[in-house]
Amino acid sequence: MCGIVGYIGNKKAGPILINGLLRLEYRGYDSAGISTIEKDKISIMKDKGRVKNLYNLPGINDLEGTIGIAHTRWATHGKPSKENAHPHMDNSKTFSVVHNGIIENYHELREFLSSNGYKFYSDTDTEIIPNLVHYYYSKDENNDEFKFLRAFKNACSRLLGSFAIEILCKDYPNNMIVVRKDSPLVIGKSDGENYLSSDIPAILSFTRNFYLLNDYEYAVLSRDNVKFYDKDLNEINKKTETIEWNASSAEKDGYQDFMLKEIYEQPTAIRETIGSKLNEKLECSFEELDFTKDYLKGLNKIYFIACGTAMHAGLAGKNMMEKLCKIPTEVDIASEFRYRNPLVDDKTLCIFISQSGETADTIAALKLAKSNGAKTIVITNVIGSSITREADYSIYTHAGPEIAVASTKAYTSQVVLISLLCVYFADVLGMDNPNVTNLKEEILMLPKKLEETLKDTKKIKDFAKKVYQEQDIFFLGRGIDETTAREASLKLKEISYIHSESYAAGELKHGAIALIENGVTVVGIMTDPNLVDKMVSNLQEVITRGAKTLIITNQDIDEKRFDVVINVPKTSPFISPILAIVPLQLFAYYISKEKGLDVDKPRNLAKSVTVE
Repeated sequence: MCGIVGYIGNKKAGPILINGLLRLEYRGYDSAGISTIEKDKISIMKDKGRVKNLYNLPGINDLEGTIGIAHTRWATHGKPSKENAHPHMDNSKTFSVVHNGIIENYHELREFLSSNGYKFYSDTDTEIIPNLVHYYYSKDENNDEFKFLRAFKNACSRLLGSFAIEILCKDYPNNMIVVRKDSPLVIGKSDGENYLSSDIPAILSFTRNFYLLNDYEYAVLSRDNVKFYDKDLNEINKKTETIEWNASSAEKDGYQDFMLKEIYEQPTAIRETIGSKLNEKLECSFEELDFTKDYLKGLNKIYFIACGTAMHAGLAGKNMMEKLCKIPTEVDIASEFRYRNPLVDDKTLCIFISQSGETADTIAALKLAKSNGAKTIVITNVIGSSITREADYSIYTHAGPEIAVASTKAYTSQVVLISLLCVYFADVLGMDNPNVTNLKEEILMLPKKLEETLKDTKKIKDFAKKVYQEQDIFFLGRGIDETTAREASLKLKEISYIHSESYAAGELKHGAIALIENGVTVVGIMTDPNLVDKMVSNLQEVITRGAKTLIITNQDIDEKRFDVVINVPKTSPFISPILAIVPLQLFAYYISKEKGLDVDKPRNLAKSVTVE
């Protein structure tokens, strides 16, 4: 949820740290702060609210330190306040810490430290960390170069839960130490300086060379070097990985908001995702996978497991997998999958979807599936993310960094990659199905059709202006269009705060129609030619009761029956969610703008949900 930044080099750390925090604002937060070492003492500057508030703090422009850590906090323990904001210091002001995650045994540790004379000035779980480090530091009589590291390791060995931690020590002004467990943290390597962050885009403009930490790996950073140690403090070797994202992708490039920019980046993102997976000869390949025909034929079930928008991508995958590959397929919410003792064994393939690769519930569900003998595939956008180090196989979308909290290009890229995976499985299975060839052709045409969809947005913008003050909006679809209805409803909730519901249109008369009254807006999606007549009939039921209607379709219908009709290009029904969702992403965006809301940082939400 929260964001971490760190810097050690020869430049003033303050401006670099604040710049990094600004790039992490999309993660969701309620306070921010930085800590630097200034002439052998630790300085902390922090405040409730936005990162920009730091610029107004007395003395912020006088900081000279060239080593520092920074944090944006999303409240878990303790209300949003300056006192609860990170960084936190120990009582002796020897150590400064920032921390992402949750320390599950912090009550026990707080009582232990209180009994040893330590006092606490915040309600956070984080404040125990620097004090616990100090406890071990004060007990160590060996004043060698490893004293700081030993104390930190001993403290972390007592922490239960998830964490990514950066720590400074005034006695070691040329080093900072970091560790992670179930929470993202990367180290960016450059000449004469090193950077840290919980997310690559925050430091992508400084370097493309990154160290990726595994759980319980400690990194000791100096200006010219990074040394790595395992949980027993044995030194280990690590190599950097090069991230090929374009740094400008993390900038707005003239767009008003990241969300709008990312909506318009979808043709490029999908073109990149198709990449080497499908060529003009309609040959589909996944070099990352080694599945045989016998293995796929022996499966009794496939699961798509994810949260939120990624779960909706899985719903699109279920339709394709069952129809093209004839394998029973289920879609499960990761947080529910974990706790319902799912029927998973070595005849099960579990496919996990996570944009960030750090979603806590999804990672936990993956570990559960593996423990039951299932093979696991992860679909993610982030190379080297936590989930990729747990899965048997990792396949990547190539959407580039997605900054806005509400996912757009990551979702459509996920659906494209899942479509390609279904096609690949069908090829391996030798399925003689004309739908497979047609789907390959349609996938290759998607980028151009998306560009066409994005050319004229006036009708959707005008309709958004008419309905932005409404309290309730309903989304209806049948078959694959019900998946699009779900995702469209979620987008509207996320960024406009309008109550919205999605329904399989055939379920309307089983209760939900009681909510339809004069003036209510109903959005209908119609892209499956086999279900158009049924869908029109369902929509007539709401029109009769006074509803206004917005229709997204690529079918030939009597447009006079509806208030507004948005036409999208025709394509295979299997991948129609990719085209049909685009005007509805814009619908949510324009409504939010009309309401004067922060589109990129909606209230109460965070980009990466790294705690349960």
